[in-house]
Formats: sequence, C-alpha cells, structure tokens
Amino acid sequence: MKFALACYGTRGDVEPCAAVGRELMRRGHEVCAAVAPDLVHYTESVGLSAVAYGPHARQWQDLHREVLTHTVRRFWRLPELVRLVRRDRELFDQCLEETRTTLMSLAEGADLLLTVVIGEQVAVNVAEYYDIPLATLHTFPMRPNGQLVPLLPAPLARSAMTASEWLSWPAVKKLDDAQRGELGLPKVSGPASRRIVKRGSLEIQAYDEVCFPGLPAEWAKFDGQRPFVGALCTGLATDADEEVASWIAAGTPPILFGFGSTLVKSPTDTIAMISAACAELGERALICGGATDFSQVSSPEHVKVVAAVNYASIFPACRAVVHHGGAGTTAVGLRSGVPTLVLSTWGDQTIWGTRIKRLKVGTARRFSATTRASLVSDLRSILAPECVARALEFATRMSKPSESVTAAADLMENFARTRRTG
Repeated sequence: MKFALACYGTRGDVEPCAAVGRELMRRGHEVCAAVAPDLVHYTESVGLSAVAYGPHARQWQDLHREVLTHTVRRFWRLPELVRLVRRDRELFDQCLEETRTTLMSLAEGADLLLTVVIGEQVAVNVAEYYDIPLATLHTFPMRPNGQLVPLLPAPLARSAMTASEWLSWPAVKKLDDAQRGELGLPKVSGPASRRIVKRGSLEIQAYDEVCFPGLPAEWAKFDGQRPFVGALCTGLATDADEEVASWIAAGTPPILFGFGSTLVKSPTDTIAMISAACAELGERALICGGATDFSQVSSPEHVKVVAAVNYASIFPACRAVVHHGGAGTTAVGLRSGVPTLVLSTWGDQTIWGTRIKRLKVGTARRFSATTRASLVSDLRSILAPECVARALEFATRMSKPSESVTAAADLMENFARTRRTG
C-alpha cells in the first residue's frame, strides 16, 4: 500500500509521523512525507523519502511567537504589530497554498493520507477528491472536550473549544472555497474539523490516555474513531550519547535541561542561571541546546553542554528533566519515571505543563518568567521525595514506545484496507 504523510511543523510535529512512517515502510509499504524545508534532512535521516513545502517551520514559529508577544506586551506599538501580523498571514497563506499543490501530487494513488493539524483543512479536501481515507494525528486533545482546561467546568470547556473552531474558520474559508472550487467539490459551511468527524476519519491520539483520565469515557461515543496509542518517537541515537553516558556515570545523576526547537535568546544568561541554580542545590547540569547554539559559551565544571542526546536513553539516568514542554519530550520524561519541570514558550507547551502539575509529577512556569530564584524553588519542589516517587509510579502506567508505534501502524493499515470511502 501507499501512505502519504502531510506533516508540516517543527520536529515535534514531524517526529510522530516519521516514527509511524518508518514502521509502515519496514512492513513493506510505500511511504512519502511532505515536511517543512528545514525538516527534510531530519525526515530523510530516519529513512523516509521527503518533499518540502511551505515556509521554513522555524521561521514561521519564531514570527508567530513574536506576534503573540507583541500583542500582549507591546500592543501600543500598532504599526509594528500590523507589520508582524501581515507577515504572519503571508506565511500562513503560503503554507496553505503550497500544502494544496504538494498534497495533490503526494496523495495521487495513495491508499491513505495522514495529516497533522496544520493544513488539515487542505488534506480533507484532497482526500475527498481522491476518495481515499484520511487519518489525522494529534499530540494533545485538539477536538472539543471537557478535560483539556481543568479550571473550567467540562460543559464550558467543550463550548469554548467548539467556539474557537468556528471563530478560526473565517481565516481559511476563502482559500478553502477556492480549492474546493478548483477540485469541483461542493462548497461547505463549517470548519474542517467538523467534516473530518462527519467523514468518519481516523483521529489518532498520539499521547497516553492516562494523562487525561476522563477523556476516553467522554469520547467513547465516537466508537473507536479517536484511538489512544501513546506518544510516537523515533528514538534516534546521537553522536554525543556515549560521551554523555560516561560523564553521567562519573558523578552524581544530573538534572537535564533540554530546549528542543525553542530558540534561547541569550545562551550566556541561560547557562549562568542554570549554573548558579544547580550550584546552590549541589547538583550537576546537563544542557541540551537543541536549536540553540551554546558552543561559544563557557560553562563551569558541574555543567556539561551538548547539542543533542537521545532523550529516551539519557532521561532515565538523570535526577530530573527540565524542558520546554513539547508533547514528545514530555512523554519521554513521563516514561522515564523522573520528575519534570516544564518551562513553556508556546500554547501547547503550557497545556502539557499544566498537565504535569495536575498529575503531580512535576511543576511548570513560563520560560520568560523564570529567574535563578524561581528555578531553585521549582527544582527543590520536583526533587522532593514525594514528587520523585509519584513520577516513578506514573511511569508504570505509560505506554511503551514500540507498542505505540506498532499500534499506530496497525490502525493505519486496517483503516486503509477497510475504510475507503464511497
């Protein structure tokens, strides 16, 4: 069978698709992925063929973050805000237009089209045009539910998420109508998420249901349309793994600080803050820079800095983990049985930080609000014996990485075989 994967976004969006795509290819299927230009090399490194579409994901992510920051903190600088919003919209339109062109080519002859949330409104049209099954992949509960926002009563939370879907639809309606017109498809009167549900598409929940205890019961009415498989990750080794493992073994277990795709504006200040906080607590620190280059910053003896490590193998050897709160990184931490501090910079990261606190396996705050004093306080909190014990116990209830990938691949194979729409 042929599987087309549309996974626009940063590595956190691409890796789950890459993990299941690699498993499908191992089973003998043809798999091709469409990703942002800056993720082509990564996708090919896991063994998948890849085509580029849309703007660079990091470029758009940084711009979008700047728009949000400007809106909240510098809203009175209206001309600058207008310029940023206009540029953000240009990249959005570019993404949707290139998604349309790319997916029309990618999905031709495919037995199933898989998409992430960015561009799903285009994917559902392409799947309808080719009359093939559509699957979506979600790394947190994106459809209306009463569990995502714990501070709100369930009915109000569901209503708020439903309203958000409808309020965001006008932003894509014009492009949506144009695409459907070009494809000879009838006009529609609602957001893509509604059409995906009505079409009976497969909505894979790539996170553990134990993280949202009330959600399986709430979504039972969808009769298997939203299966939970657990987080999907490739678990690729890095050149630094052996060296880091040796460094860890030579002393006390460190606290790992990972920044993923989040670009740290001041590497010097960040290392100074981490170094001072860990020195005060008598802890060692392992800093994984990710998208940020820390190589030009000197660090004291109790701090080791690397570009990247295999989180799945290194996390369990650490005292605790501190990271941005990406869905994949959060899942690796929960599976490793070590307490977590989430320092978020983005909306979905804040969601996972809130979930970490609610599960009592760590704590969270915004990265922009973090100081040396707050970091010391937060680290003391997650290193407390009760938090350590809770994290260790919670890990026993998480899915295993290989089981999650197998389950997702099984679902996609079965759906492609049995649910071709008429």
